[in-house]
Amino acid sequence: MKENSLKGAVCVVGAGTMGWGIAQVFAATGYKVYLCDQTEEQAIRGKQAMHKVLDKQVEKGRMEQAAKDQLLDRVVPCLIDAIGDDCVFAIEAVFESPAVKKIVFEQLEAKLPAEALITTNTSSLSITELACYLKDPGRLAGMHFFNPAPLMSLVEVIGGARTSEETLTRVCELATELGKTPVRVNEAPGFVVNRLLIPMVNEAIFLVSEGVADIESIDQAMLLGASHKIGPLQLGDLIGLDVCLAIMEVLHQETGDDKYRPAPLLRKMVRAGKLGRKTKQGFYEY
Repeated sequence: MKENSLKGAVCVVGAGTMGWGIAQVFAATGYKVYLCDQTEEQAIRGKQAMHKVLDKQVEKGRMEQAAKDQLLDRVVPCLIDAIGDDCVFAIEAVFESPAVKKIVFEQLEAKLPAEALITTNTSSLSITELACYLKDPGRLAGMHFFNPAPLMSLVEVIGGARTSEETLTRVCELATELGKTPVRVNEAPGFVVNRLLIPMVNEAIFLVSEGVADIESIDQAMLLGASHKIGPLQLGDLIGLDVCLAIMEVLHQETGDDKYRPAPLLRKMVRAGKLGRKTKQGFYEY
């Protein structure tokens, strides 16, 4: 395996589905990865989830046991305070809350060397606003992976008002090294994909609540009529209905346009804890 361009380890903050998926992408490319969360137990659970997915890859003959073991050996579950001096890159993949991300960025900036890249996997929040939480806002860029991160090829690379061109160039180069396709996006609510995609999911939820068609029919219509690979309600369950709601709220607040008003049924389901696949119940049961 060729030498990695960062010449050091990486840190992924947030050991949920997106976090451990991103950690897997880096580890598969040969990077040592510090996988962090609020507690070491949560970080360990993230690595365990990765372990289960990779076991299935081995069972299906898509991965050698030795390669799986080597990949997992590169992943170190820990707290941010325990990140080693070899860490030169960080990406946060925590909940879509500026207040939560503020704490993470302050911890990272205090721990990492000045030349280290800091990125965010936010799916809709303002990079300019998030960069204000850093002493050097020029070092922050959006690096938006898509779920499941090991399989999806796109990475949206987003610069804020004060993100340096050097930072954006380095993030694009890194995404390419990881085997992804970087697409430069100017900062805007929802960026490109979620600006188009999540309102479609939201509109499908309106169709359910209005009784236009049942859940399966709506998904089937988009599969057959629009050549989509997954129906919008299935997609909402995959993304997480709480994430869909958070993105719709950002779109609505940032644009002031009522066409981005979250469907009341979406709010109701989130309040009920029916978030999709991660809770085993959403528009479908899993």
